[in-house]
Amino acid sequence: MTTTDMRDAGPEDAVGTDEGLLRQIASALACLSRQRTVPNPVYPAKVQNAYNRLVLHCLRGGEKPPDSVPQMVRWACERPLLEWPLKLPPDNFPGTALLVDPETRLPHQLCLEWEVSAADPAAELFENERIREALAVCRAAKAPQAYTAFRALLTSRPVLTGAELALLGGDPDCGMLLYDVIKRCYEPVPASYLRRGTYRQCARCRCLMVPLLHGGHRCELDRCRRDGTSDVGTPLRADKGGVFQLSRPLRMFITSPGLAETDLQAALEEKLGITAEMWPNYDAYDLRVPLPGRRHWAVDVKDRVNPVLLARSLTPFRNEPPYDRAFLVVPRYRFRDNEAYGRQFRRNLPEDLADRVTLLDDRAFLRLVADEISTPRDQAGDPRTEGGRRA
Repeated sequence: MTTTDMRDAGPEDAVGTDEGLLRQIASALACLSRQRTVPNPVYPAKVQNAYNRLVLHCLRGGEKPPDSVPQMVRWACERPLLEWPLKLPPDNFPGTALLVDPETRLPHQLCLEWEVSAADPAAELFENERIREALAVCRAAKAPQAYTAFRALLTSRPVLTGAELALLGGDPDCGMLLYDVIKRCYEPVPASYLRRGTYRQCARCRCLMVPLLHGGHRCELDRCRRDGTSDVGTPLRADKGGVFQLSRPLRMFITSPGLAETDLQAALEEKLGITAEMWPNYDAYDLRVPLPGRRHWAVDVKDRVNPVLLARSLTPFRNEPPYDRAFLVVPRYRFRDNEAYGRQFRRNLPEDLADRVTLLDDRAFLRLVADEISTPRDQAGDPRTEGGRRA
């Protein structure tokens, strides 16, 4: 599913916590990271308001506040969340989590996830609007294959040269979306990504890598940094039309989980001989997995740092096309990084969803599918309860 389906659908901020202030700070940091010029006034209202509220909060609590907005950014680069003067449930926050990467000075995915959850109408995320527009165009044209091609494009080609972008107009599926949607998904790459006349693409995800102050490059995506992907990357030079990349929210919340989705689809095909349908019926869910006995499992793949926000924002799967069982699948490395991931998720999941979705990591899901296709149907037991870790 897209983040269109992942608004702040869960409970309000926990009583007695400062999650609302954290959301406001995260939105301010994300806003600062997107500025390309110095505006007048220097700081947009949402940035100044977040800083003012943080200062007031610190003074009320007898804490020394940051001296300026740049100092607030420094806090985000250097202070783990649990060291901020905020009341946050310690069970729901990794002790070493930072909001901003200290080397690239760009918000971590965790920061952007808090921005996604911001209960501020002005915080409507860019990628939600783009995805809705693509869905509307494809539905009007009765062209589900065009939507599938669009999602595949955002997943596999987060960077395009000007010539490549223009050539999409001749693509039978993407062509109908080029001028209405696709061109607004991609933005000119800032000069900050350029070093010695060359850009670098991550060899794994194909996003542009960020040059570091003291040499080398770093991928922005958690999955690539976590797995120690090379800091060299693949060189890319601009053509006469320039170089364009997906907006950062799209890279974080469409490209990154999209890679996890396609990895899971490929594993089902290569290891188990199962061909799963991707984004069926205009993204009702991410994968529809066929099983013996004309059964199907619905899978939504998420690559989220914070299981609390993931649980609170989860909504029921659409039931067309129909399925026999619903799964939420998260890459294994998230569970390795946070051993309490499953417990935190279950503790914050709305009660009406507790018996409707099963949370598994990707490896556990593949094992469950393998067991399901190797066990005779009359010996498999109750398919609603066997084999999975209940959400």
